[in-house]
Amino acid sequence: MQVAIIGVGLIGGSLAIGLKESGFASRVVGVDNSSENLDKAVRRRLIEVGLTLEEAVESSDLIIVSTPVDTLITLLPAILNRVGQQVVIEVGSTKERVLDAVRQHPNRGRFVSTHPMAGTEYSGPEAAIPHLFDEKYTVLCETEHSDTDAVALVERMYEALRMKLVYFNGKEHDVHTAYVSHISHISSFALALTVLAKERNEARIFELASTGFSSTVRLAKSSPDTWIPIFRQNRDNVLDVLDEHINQLSLFRTLLIKKDFETFYQRIAEANSIKKIIQ
Repeated sequence: MQVAIIGVGLIGGSLAIGLKESGFASRVVGVDNSSENLDKAVRRRLIEVGLTLEEAVESSDLIIVSTPVDTLITLLPAILNRVGQQVVIEVGSTKERVLDAVRQHPNRGRFVSTHPMAGTEYSGPEAAIPHLFDEKYTVLCETEHSDTDAVALVERMYEALRMKLVYFNGKEHDVHTAYVSHISHISSFALALTVLAKERNEARIFELASTGFSSTVRLAKSSPDTWIPIFRQNRDNVLDVLDEHINQLSLFRTLLIKKDFETFYQRIAEANSIKKIIQ
């Protein structure tokens, strides 16, 4: 099976590695606006060759679109215009607007909307790594609107990557990801800016940054090219969870002002219950 990766970055490149290593794909080709990215992907043997979009769609059995979510709105309909029996998927972090963009397309059945919940703070083909998806979850959205054989192929693909499958509609997906992913990135960006504003001596930051700080702020290294489109598309849900996050921070501030460390203790103990969800 030939797989085309549209957007050979962290996710697209890691998919290429996993699909070839698992034996799911016999050949992987790439498409990218950046010729430099394509050259890197070929040199790293993520893909066999770089092609034009038209060449990749025409010659491939499965087309994986791994580009910033804003581009999906116009790119997906353009790709679906060119397919026959090929299957097209996207791996974006937002879903409602993407699904709306293809809802009435005559080839909608050949499309499956997915979101593998895996990644790092790095970007580009040089960030692609093996086993990124092992034992992680992937969301398949509104599969009732996709052809049965297309869904079956995509399920087999993610199972080959050793991923666990869950099924949501677009609205559910965007609400849940706002809470478990998108707010985490905003918090990390804000913390990084707070530390940089208060600690002008970067050497001191480096010396004192232990594992706790590094793990908390690592998402602040994520690319704005990736995250601004996500925040734009999921703005309302992100605002909802951000308001609650600000309320919680304000409460901690009030407890510190009042020196109410007994309630502070209780709040931390309550927060510890997250371990029931995250091991």
